[in-house]
Amino acid sequence: MLSSSHFGRRLLPALLLSLFAAGASAQSFRVQCPPGTKSHPAAVPNATYSTFTQLGRTDGLLNPTPAMANTGIKCQQISGGDGFVTMGDGVQTYLFGFGPLSGLADMARGRPGTQRALDFNLSNLDFSDSLYIGAPVDQTSQTVPTTYTFNGAVGLVPDVEANNGTGTAGAPLTGHVDPRLIMDVGVMNANQPAPMMAIDEDDEFFLTLTNVGQVMRPDLFEQHTVHFHGYPNASAFYDGVPDASIAINIGGSFTYYYLAPEAGTYFWHCHISPPEHLQMGMVGQIYVRPRQNRVPLGHSLYASLAGGSGLLGADASGQQSDLRTKCGTDILCATPLPPANLVVQTTNPRTGQPQMYAYNDGDGSTRYDVEYPIQIMGFDPNFHFVGMTFNPESFIDNKDKFFLLNGRSYPDTINPGPLSTQASDGTPHFSQPLPTVINIPQGGKALLRFSDLNVTEFHTLASIGIPMHVVGFNARLLRDLDGNNMDYYTNSITLGGGESVDVILDATNITGPQKFYLYTPQLDHLSNDAENFGGMMTEVNILSCNPASFNPLTKKCI
Repeated sequence: MLSSSHFGRRLLPALLLSLFAAGASAQSFRVQCPPGTKSHPAAVPNATYSTFTQLGRTDGLLNPTPAMANTGIKCQQISGGDGFVTMGDGVQTYLFGFGPLSGLADMARGRPGTQRALDFNLSNLDFSDSLYIGAPVDQTSQTVPTTYTFNGAVGLVPDVEANNGTGTAGAPLTGHVDPRLIMDVGVMNANQPAPMMAIDEDDEFFLTLTNVGQVMRPDLFEQHTVHFHGYPNASAFYDGVPDASIAINIGGSFTYYYLAPEAGTYFWHCHISPPEHLQMGMVGQIYVRPRQNRVPLGHSLYASLAGGSGLLGADASGQQSDLRTKCGTDILCATPLPPANLVVQTTNPRTGQPQMYAYNDGDGSTRYDVEYPIQIMGFDPNFHFVGMTFNPESFIDNKDKFFLLNGRSYPDTINPGPLSTQASDGTPHFSQPLPTVINIPQGGKALLRFSDLNVTEFHTLASIGIPMHVVGFNARLLRDLDGNNMDYYTNSITLGGGESVDVILDATNITGPQKFYLYTPQLDHLSNDAENFGGMMTEVNILSCNPASFNPLTKKCI
């Protein structure tokens, strides 16, 4: 049974649905996440059956079950709409934005929302209705309860029509969704920054965007798209530029498809009226992990990249054995192989897991212990207020006054739990889930994935006391075509809008526990509008323990 506080949250989506045109029927909302494709076939035991159909066949043949799904297929569902976020001085700011419709449990914990098909394709009928209110947060500890584990696609239910209308029992999951559930979560669900995405090289990525409309601006019939800025080899049809592809109307869904060929840090945004929609908040980060992370223990990093040994699996046997990434056939080869060496994959003594790398370096030069995505952005509160009040926005007067890291200003950047904004029914809405506090194990290294999502300002971030090792720029390893490293050490970086840089904070020679700061030396960016001591700043903690054993509330090792 729904409580009275939930009734208002559900009534508004119902009313909004009633305003949709006939095209916004149940069939207009869909999701797509196949368990197998020709490039990444599902693990179906009997080879006489199709291994790359979606879940639920109607011809009597064996279906791939979720457990058979190929791990090289990743999926995510997001909404396009509006909402509110809370700035560092307590001001609630209106925004257009993207919200999460899958991976809710992970994103509430500050993780990417991208899921394997096994975790994405879950029937919503198997979970309690209370899960659709949003990720619950313990208000005492400000942490997400461990009992909240739903990462599936919101709204996904068995397709009765595919089962000859005989009822939901035994009906397959074919991408059919219940639009009521999507509206319950998606309306007024804009996140800042947008839901984070993370995939591995050679993955196939299926991203579904569902346009739920803008409650605060019912006069706007805004379309939305997803454009992966700087993403290599993207198909024009899936590039999100409406002039060359398509745009998604209110009440509709579209699934974008990408193949992940190259590691690096990118960002993505809506390409409808970009100056407006980016300033209003429709922008986020995606990063691609290198195939070098999958090298088996004890094997040479270089040999695995060179290929021919099959050490990375049948579908990703090496850089030089794949025509999409092979060096020597294209003068614009982006990731040349390093000189041969004897570095092998090992276990990280601090985490107990295989070593992780920012890029396919072949020599271990981009190794790190922990990683933190940091999205740099700014808001002009006047622009956002005007955008909410049915007035024309003045782009020439656009001037940011709130400066944010992952959607928050200091000291909110170091709060462990999701930052909440009170919704119209009095319940908290967790629209800024990402903290920016950086915890590095003693003697370790932290990979910081910086993306500048601002549309009006250049930003500088400095680290005093811990060297910044710059290893990548604009999703490219800093290495020339002869394989020579061009990385460098510095104490500050400066980025313009649309640029990204991969920095390793090198605390190898620093003992813990100690505290440092990552901050901007631009004094006017160290404020929350008219209030000082805020803006672009966060803490860097050198721990005497594994970060997994660090209590963010007490700021001490367990």
